[in-house]
Amino acid sequence: MFQPVITGTGVFTPQEVITNAELVVAFNAYADRVNAENADAIAAGKMEPVGHSNEDFIVNASGIHQRYVMNKSGVLDPAVMHPLFPKRDDDQPGIMTEMAVDACNKALAKAGVSAGEIDLVICAASNHERAYPAIAIEIQQALGAGGFGFDMNVACSSATFGIQAAADMIRSGSVKKALVVNPEICSAHLEWRDRDCHFIFGDVATATVIERKEDAKGDHFEILGTKCLTQFSNNIRNNNGFLRRTYEGAMGDQRDMQFMQNGRKVFKEVLPIVSKHILGHLAELEISPDDLTRLWLHQANKTMNDFIGKKVLGRVPEEGEQPNILQDYANTSSAGSIIAFSKYSDDLAPGDTGVICSFGAGYSVGSVVVRRG
Repeated sequence: MFQPVITGTGVFTPQEVITNAELVVAFNAYADRVNAENADAIAAGKMEPVGHSNEDFIVNASGIHQRYVMNKSGVLDPAVMHPLFPKRDDDQPGIMTEMAVDACNKALAKAGVSAGEIDLVICAASNHERAYPAIAIEIQQALGAGGFGFDMNVACSSATFGIQAAADMIRSGSVKKALVVNPEICSAHLEWRDRDCHFIFGDVATATVIERKEDAKGDHFEILGTKCLTQFSNNIRNNNGFLRRTYEGAMGDQRDMQFMQNGRKVFKEVLPIVSKHILGHLAELEISPDDLTRLWLHQANKTMNDFIGKKVLGRVPEEGEQPNILQDYANTSSAGSIIAFSKYSDDLAPGDTGVICSFGAGYSVGSVVVRRG
């Protein structure tokens, strides 16, 4: 048995930014347009008018101030309200692969590992641009990696579930060096015309190098344990599967083909699941919450993270103990906890312990307990 360690992480951040102010202007222009086009129906009480959004509402509901996206012009066009990506030929690299390769190269450089040494690539993300061939295999080829690759989708928990799969294979000896990469184009599955969720997501890609401890060339984090949990719920969903077109009436209302969420139920049901999961995992490893230096939580909502941090630590987290990045990146699905880990882990001293935790649709929860080596 081998000890798996994290030796490098990388983050690809898109160049384009949408601030809350820009988003509100676009959404309200869309709302005014819809209301004007349906003035008679609204006056007759047959249709509810589309309400305006505002910056205070967004910040209070989420803690988000801006988000990075792969295409800004389409999202902010009231007549479009979604990203616009040019169609690519089959012999061109996919957009997820382009994002992933950037993050992977940064992670590999930090680990001091060449792409040719990698013998496992897991592309773990919420939404894949195609069903097959696997995005991971395309990433593997683009990097020049060996071995094999496969895709995973556990929604916002994809990264931690992918880390568990890779760590288990490292531990067993079936692979030596792995890349878990999370290219998230969340802007493409978000319904930007829905006031209750139009502000939630952003785009990003993260990558994590995992290898045997004996092969680590520098600073690293020992993976002390991983733990995953799923419990079915339809409160967060996207029904846009390949069978969708076969459903009777499928060409009608398509709203459920984008991100859907019953936010109140999610908040009420997920928080106790996540807190119990983390505390149970720590207990299994005989680690006290008092011994934790840092929590790198899924970046979906500041209030949720504050609640979980307080439940796990038994007190309000001190400055730096539970870093948030969603104010800048928004919710980036599976990548959020890895962004937080990548940006807020270098200052830990040898022996410091922390938890990477993600949670979301499924419901799913994944935790990775690490210790600075």
